[in-house]
Amino acid sequence: MPPFFGGDGSGDTDEGDHKSNLIVSDILAKTPRINVFSSLTRDFDPVASRLNDKTQNTTVLAPLNSAINALPRKPWEDPEDYERYGEVNAYKGPDGEERAKRNLQRFVEAHLVPASPWNEGEEIATIGGGEVKWVKEGEKIFIEPGHIEVDSLASQVSNGDVWVIKGVINYK
Repeated sequence: MPPFFGGDGSGDTDEGDHKSNLIVSDILAKTPRINVFSSLTRDFDPVASRLNDKTQNTTVLAPLNSAINALPRKPWEDPEDYERYGEVNAYKGPDGEERAKRNLQRFVEAHLVPASPWNEGEEIATIGGGEVKWVKEGEKIFIEPGHIEVDSLASQVSNGDVWVIKGVINYK
Protein backbone atom coordinates (compact mmCIF):
# COMPACT_ATOMS: atom_id res chain seq x y z
CA MET A 1 0.00 0.00 0.00
CA PRO A 2 1.45 3.38 -0.90
CA PRO A 3 2.19 5.43 2.21
CA PHE A 4 0.19 8.41 0.92
CA PHE A 5 -2.98 6.44 1.51
CA GLY A 6 -2.20 5.85 5.16
CA GLY A 7 -0.21 3.16 6.85
CA ASP A 8 3.50 2.60 6.60
CA GLY A 9 3.66 1.36 3.02
CA SER A 10 4.33 -2.22 4.06
CA GLY A 11 1.01 -3.47 2.76
CA ASP A 12 0.04 -4.69 6.23
CA THR A 13 -3.11 -3.03 7.44
CA ASP A 14 -5.82 -3.53 9.98
CA GLU A 15 -8.35 -1.60 7.95
CA GLY A 16 -11.68 -3.38 7.64
CA ASP A 17 -11.97 -3.40 3.84
CA HIS A 18 -8.70 -5.24 3.35
CA LYS A 19 -9.89 -8.19 5.42
CA SER A 20 -13.44 -8.15 4.10
CA ASN A 21 -14.94 -10.23 1.36
CA LEU A 22 -15.20 -7.20 -0.92
CA ILE A 23 -13.34 -7.37 -4.22
CA VAL A 24 -12.20 -4.77 -6.73
CA SER A 25 -15.29 -5.12 -8.90
CA ASP A 26 -17.50 -4.33 -5.88
CA ILE A 27 -15.67 -1.06 -5.24
CA LEU A 28 -15.74 0.00 -8.89
CA ALA A 29 -19.50 -0.43 -8.96
CA LYS A 30 -19.97 1.62 -5.77
CA THR A 31 -17.86 4.67 -6.72
CA PRO A 32 -19.95 7.18 -8.71
CA ARG A 33 -17.00 9.42 -9.72
CA ILE A 34 -15.57 6.57 -11.81
CA ASN A 35 -18.76 4.91 -13.06
CA VAL A 36 -17.91 5.47 -16.75
CA PHE A 37 -14.73 3.43 -16.38
CA SER A 38 -16.43 0.96 -14.05
CA SER A 39 -19.09 0.16 -16.63
CA LEU A 40 -16.40 -0.51 -19.26
CA THR A 41 -14.68 -3.09 -17.03
CA ARG A 42 -17.82 -5.23 -17.11
CA ASP A 43 -17.90 -5.30 -20.92
CA PHE A 44 -14.91 -7.64 -21.33
CA ASP A 45 -14.92 -11.15 -19.89
CA PRO A 46 -11.14 -11.38 -19.26
CA VAL A 47 -11.21 -8.06 -17.37
CA ALA A 48 -14.38 -8.79 -15.42
CA SER A 49 -13.10 -12.26 -14.53
CA ARG A 50 -9.82 -10.85 -13.23
CA LEU A 51 -11.52 -8.17 -11.12
CA ASN A 52 -13.89 -10.79 -9.67
CA ASP A 53 -11.09 -13.28 -8.92
CA LYS A 54 -9.97 -13.19 -5.28
CA THR A 55 -6.70 -14.93 -6.23
CA GLN A 56 -5.49 -12.27 -8.72
CA ASN A 57 -4.43 -8.99 -7.15
CA THR A 58 -4.88 -5.90 -9.30
CA THR A 59 -4.36 -2.19 -8.85
CA VAL A 60 -7.02 -0.45 -10.91
CA LEU A 61 -6.10 3.04 -12.08
CA ALA A 62 -9.65 4.27 -12.57
CA PRO A 63 -9.98 7.61 -14.39
CA LEU A 64 -12.49 10.11 -13.10
CA ASN A 65 -15.58 10.46 -15.31
CA SER A 66 -14.44 14.03 -16.04
CA ALA A 67 -11.05 12.75 -17.32
CA ILE A 68 -12.72 10.35 -19.75
CA ASN A 69 -15.21 12.99 -20.88
CA ALA A 70 -12.34 15.44 -21.53
CA LEU A 71 -10.53 13.11 -23.95
CA PRO A 72 -10.08 14.52 -27.46
CA ARG A 73 -11.55 11.27 -28.81
CA LYS A 74 -13.73 8.56 -27.34
CA PRO A 75 -11.89 5.52 -25.92
CA TRP A 76 -13.33 3.32 -28.67
CA GLU A 77 -11.95 5.57 -31.42
CA ASP A 78 -8.53 5.15 -33.01
CA PRO A 79 -7.25 7.72 -35.53
CA GLU A 80 -5.63 4.89 -37.50
CA ASP A 81 -9.06 3.31 -38.01
CA TYR A 82 -10.33 6.58 -39.49
CA GLU A 83 -7.29 6.79 -41.78
CA ARG A 84 -7.65 3.19 -42.93
CA TYR A 85 -11.46 2.94 -43.25
CA GLY A 86 -12.64 6.56 -43.46
CA GLU A 87 -14.83 8.57 -41.09
CA VAL A 88 -18.06 6.93 -42.21
CA ASN A 89 -16.95 3.29 -42.29
CA ALA A 90 -14.44 3.06 -39.42
CA TYR A 91 -17.02 1.76 -36.93
CA LYS A 92 -19.86 0.74 -39.25
CA GLY A 93 -21.14 -2.82 -39.43
CA PRO A 94 -19.86 -5.92 -37.62
CA ASP A 95 -16.20 -5.28 -38.50
CA GLY A 96 -16.41 -1.69 -37.26
CA GLU A 97 -18.10 -2.78 -34.06
CA GLU A 98 -15.33 -5.32 -33.50
CA ARG A 99 -12.68 -2.59 -34.00
CA ALA A 100 -14.44 -0.33 -31.50
CA LYS A 101 -14.69 -3.17 -28.98
CA ARG A 102 -10.97 -3.97 -29.37
CA ASN A 103 -10.10 -0.30 -28.83
CA LEU A 104 -12.24 -0.11 -25.69
CA GLN A 105 -10.66 -3.24 -24.28
CA ARG A 106 -7.20 -1.79 -24.94
CA PHE A 107 -8.27 1.37 -23.07
CA VAL A 108 -9.48 -0.60 -20.04
CA GLU A 109 -6.49 -2.95 -19.92
CA ALA A 110 -4.09 0.02 -19.97
CA HIS A 111 -5.52 0.97 -16.56
CA LEU A 112 -5.02 -2.41 -14.85
CA VAL A 113 -1.78 -3.13 -13.01
CA PRO A 114 -1.46 -6.85 -12.21
CA ALA A 115 -0.05 -6.24 -8.72
CA SER A 116 -1.18 -5.11 -5.29
CA PRO A 117 0.57 -3.96 -3.23
CA TRP A 118 2.54 -1.87 -5.72
CA ASN A 119 5.64 -0.12 -4.43
CA GLU A 120 6.79 3.39 -5.29
CA GLY A 121 9.09 3.47 -8.32
CA GLU A 122 8.31 -0.14 -9.23
CA GLU A 123 7.75 -0.23 -12.99
CA ILE A 124 5.12 -2.79 -13.94
CA ALA A 125 3.54 -3.74 -17.25
CA THR A 126 -0.20 -3.14 -17.29
CA ILE A 127 -2.54 -5.86 -18.54
CA GLY A 128 -2.52 -3.86 -21.79
CA GLY A 129 1.28 -4.05 -22.04
CA GLY A 130 2.35 -0.48 -21.22
CA GLU A 131 4.85 0.18 -18.44
CA VAL A 132 3.76 2.35 -15.50
CA LYS A 133 5.09 3.36 -12.10
CA TRP A 134 4.07 5.78 -9.39
CA VAL A 135 6.12 8.48 -7.73
CA LYS A 136 5.47 10.77 -4.80
CA GLU A 137 6.14 14.50 -5.10
CA GLY A 138 5.48 16.26 -1.82
CA GLU A 139 2.03 15.13 -0.73
CA LYS A 140 0.90 14.18 -4.25
CA ILE A 141 1.24 10.91 -6.11
CA PHE A 142 1.66 10.70 -9.88
CA ILE A 143 1.47 7.85 -12.36
CA GLU A 144 4.28 7.87 -14.90
CA PRO A 145 4.57 8.20 -17.79
CA GLY A 146 2.14 11.04 -18.25
CA HIS A 147 2.47 12.63 -14.79
CA ILE A 148 -1.16 11.75 -14.01
CA GLU A 149 -2.18 12.82 -10.53
CA VAL A 150 -3.80 10.29 -8.23
CA ASP A 151 -6.93 11.87 -6.79
CA SER A 152 -7.63 9.30 -4.08
CA LEU A 153 -7.76 5.69 -3.08
CA ALA A 154 -11.33 4.46 -3.49
CA SER A 155 -10.60 1.39 -1.42
CA GLN A 156 -8.29 -1.50 -0.64
CA VAL A 157 -9.96 -4.88 -0.77
CA SER A 158 -9.03 -8.54 -0.69
CA ASN A 159 -7.84 -8.68 -4.31
CA GLY A 160 -6.34 -5.24 -4.81
CA ASP A 161 -6.80 -1.50 -4.82
CA VAL A 162 -8.80 1.06 -6.75
CA TRP A 163 -6.90 4.31 -7.31
CA VAL A 164 -8.92 7.21 -8.70
CA ILE A 165 -6.81 9.19 -11.18
CA LYS A 166 -7.28 12.62 -12.73
CA GLY A 167 -6.30 11.59 -16.25
CA VAL A 168 -6.03 8.53 -18.46
CA ILE A 169 -3.13 6.19 -19.10
CA ASN A 170 -1.83 6.21 -22.67
CA TYR A 171 -3.76 3.37 -24.24
CA LYS A 172 -2.37 3.51 -27.78
